[in-house]
Amino acid sequence: MTTLNRPSAPDGHVCGIDTAMEVIGGKWKVLILWALREHPYRRFGELRRLLPGITEKVLASHLRELEADGVVRRVSYDEVPPRVEYSLTEDGMRLNGALQPLAAWGRERPTTRGLEEKAGHGLS
Repeated sequence: MTTLNRPSAPDGHVCGIDTAMEVIGGKWKVLILWALREHPYRRFGELRRLLPGITEKVLASHLRELEADGVVRRVSYDEVPPRVEYSLTEDGMRLNGALQPLAAWGRERPTTRGLEEKAGHGLS
């Protein structure tokens, strides 16, 4: 799902977050990037198994979009049977680096949220 640019700026982007969200927007794209970070050079079926709940159609669509955005590389080998592998480009690795603080925040959040809820209910 490609996000349309906002008309409020000459190039359609308001800030860097706007540009990044155009690339990673949607439920699955960040998870695809993270899976390729943790398991580089994966075939389509392997990626699908790493992402329980994603459909083949959505995975194929998102991989095409991520490839078009220059963050995922698709390499097709001239073999029988045909073999295609996906990996991160340099830009994709940089994007994953930018996502690491967000991942850290997400890992810490349930613990912090649970403590806040307990404190709010007098259970601390």
